[in-house]
Amino acid sequence: MTSALFLTWQDPETRNWYPVGRLTVENGDYVFVYTKGAEASPRFITFGSMNQLNVKYVSKVLFPLFANRLLTKSRPEYNRYLNWMGFHHGDANPLEELARTGGERVTDSLQIYPCPTKTSDGKYVTYFFCHGIRHLRGGSSQEIVKFESEQKLLPMFDLLNPFDEQAVALRTSDPAMMIGYCPRYLAHDVRELASMAKASFDLKVELINHDAPIQFRLLCRLTATWPDGFNPCSEPAFQSLIPRSEGQTERIVG
Repeated sequence: MTSALFLTWQDPETRNWYPVGRLTVENGDYVFVYTKGAEASPRFITFGSMNQLNVKYVSKVLFPLFANRLLTKSRPEYNRYLNWMGFHHGDANPLEELARTGGERVTDSLQIYPCPTKTSDGKYVTYFFCHGIRHLRGGSSQEIVKFESEQKLLPMFDLLNPFDEQAVALRTSDPAMMIGYCPRYLAHDVRELASMAKASFDLKVELINHDAPIQFRLLCRLTATWPDGFNPCSEPAFQSLIPRSEGQTERIVG
């Protein structure tokens, strides 16, 4: 169950990514706060009517900033869209949908991702779509359609990547074939878990969606034992700008 989503923003000049906001559900209301990452760049601009950094925004309905990144239920392909994400009809909430898709649009520099939480049996479990399939050379993209659920995948740390030295590529085991990348937001966790929970690190294909757009083609699942001392989303940039005992609340209707 997804309990919190972080919104990241890319600085147009430095190309660095910063966590600038957090979305949660509290007592049935959607709650949005800005995080300390929003103060990391002088070029960051607040979102629409949520124009104060030290305000806790509360709404009965999902904020437009997030709602506009979901496929509307009236679209004819909506049920297929849920299937592509591995959801059965009706069992996905908006936060879970955004957690799987990342809420990305070609026209902006925002990305949404979940803060992982430990399962009741002490596991780290996350699902994600393989990125970068469209950029593969040769026959790799054609080979992906032959994959089967539960096929094992391995991470490759792409240290010499000129665009992102933290990038984590994905490959098959036998024969070895690169198939794409982990989403940027998962790279740190994958590196940590591959090192700290090596024996239980399990990365596999969850679904092959032959009829889906390329960004929803390959759904993957990562499972590992949650290591002692592993604490994702704990850096200062992820912390709310509102002290726990303070902060004005603004209720947004509609």
